[in-house]
Amino acid sequence: MRFSKILKLDWYKRLTQTSLLALLLVTLSFGLSGAWWDSGNSQPARESRLPVGNAITDGKALLRYSLPIDNQSVRDIQASLEDISTQLRAKRWSPVGRDLTKAATILSDRAEKLLADIPEEKQPQAEALIAEMNQGITSLREAVEAKDREKISILRGQLLSQVGELEEMMMGDFPFEVPSEYSNLPQLKGRATVEMTTNKGNLTVVVDGYSAPVTAGNFVDLVQRGFYNGLEFIRAEDFYVLQVGDPPGKEEGFVDPATGQYRAIPLEVLVRGDSEPVYGITLEDAGRYRDQPVLPFSAYGTVAMARPGDDPNGGSSQFFFFLFEPELTPAGLNLLDGRYSVFGYLVEGKEVLEKLKEGDVIQSAKVVKGVENLVTPQVAQGSSGQKQTATKRDEIESAKVVEEAENLVDSQGTQAIAEPEAVITPDSQPAILDTPTS
Repeated sequence: MRFSKILKLDWYKRLTQTSLLALLLVTLSFGLSGAWWDSGNSQPARESRLPVGNAITDGKALLRYSLPIDNQSVRDIQASLEDISTQLRAKRWSPVGRDLTKAATILSDRAEKLLADIPEEKQPQAEALIAEMNQGITSLREAVEAKDREKISILRGQLLSQVGELEEMMMGDFPFEVPSEYSNLPQLKGRATVEMTTNKGNLTVVVDGYSAPVTAGNFVDLVQRGFYNGLEFIRAEDFYVLQVGDPPGKEEGFVDPATGQYRAIPLEVLVRGDSEPVYGITLEDAGRYRDQPVLPFSAYGTVAMARPGDDPNGGSSQFFFFLFEPELTPAGLNLLDGRYSVFGYLVEGKEVLEKLKEGDVIQSAKVVKGVENLVTPQVAQGSSGQKQTATKRDEIESAKVVEEAENLVDSQGTQAIAEPEAVITPDSQPAILDTPTS
């Protein structure tokens, strides 16, 4: 049994919804500038942040920015290297050179500051990494002098991967404690890399437990169980979504063999500036219309949990890849952010994802890095260090059908788009979401 079919909106309705939402967001309070970005007068509880400007469409960059670290030196290196791509597209060689010089200067002059936030036991590894990065800067400078755009892109990507490694070394203890009511669910206390082999080629996904530990933990646990091996992609919408995870038989999700119960996963969205995710409610329903998710729907290959439209806590095993690049839509300014749990991004295999259609198959999925970050319910520990006991959850009834509709509620001038209503019926097609940009 599958989630119900997506109800497509006509273009007029989509345009109307998007325009009204944009107008509402502009008129609410102090405007977008104060709403979306820190003005410098306050310090957020969590330092993961996205730079001001158009949406970032690179999943790897989004993962780097999402890490809750406050080392300004490494962030400055990252910003300079990220900017090279923008300048390169416009063939602005002087700005490319300035970005490179800034990154090189920080690496050579601020090495102590880079190491300051790295645990002592990891410092030798970090020092070796910084030495490699200095060598990479030299190679990149030679490519810039030769104006070899292809080589610049490759070397820049390698350097940014090393920046990401350095940033992850700066992570100390897990930054927050998951609410005890979810202690019966797997949790990912860090990140993991999953490789999927499909009949069209391979996909590599990085899942982020720092921002969505329950959703990511559930996914990694199911991969470890071999749950996705042999499953077909059940829905494909060009430039929209590709969905998978519906098991054979009547069930819509994973039934834990240890309990015989459907494993329900709560909606989980971490907002920039918050110390921990919002659980069980959309940001709209929470009245947080202007808040920006740490993991936004702004990259091709965004990975998110599917769920019935009327149940924010009804997800289980079905997930989808987002197949759209809203380059002019900053995080938080679309109808998906805050409604669905994003838990990772595609980092390799875009050309394969573009080929996959309904009926194609995940032949196998395996965790190739970070499996040690998976905490199962039997050994999950809170910050107190005491073992948490697994609890049984009520089985969620399935079998209803969805009719999704978007309603704009703006009678008081403070409400945004209402959550789509949905039910599930037998023999229905998989349902995920509705979007004005599909």
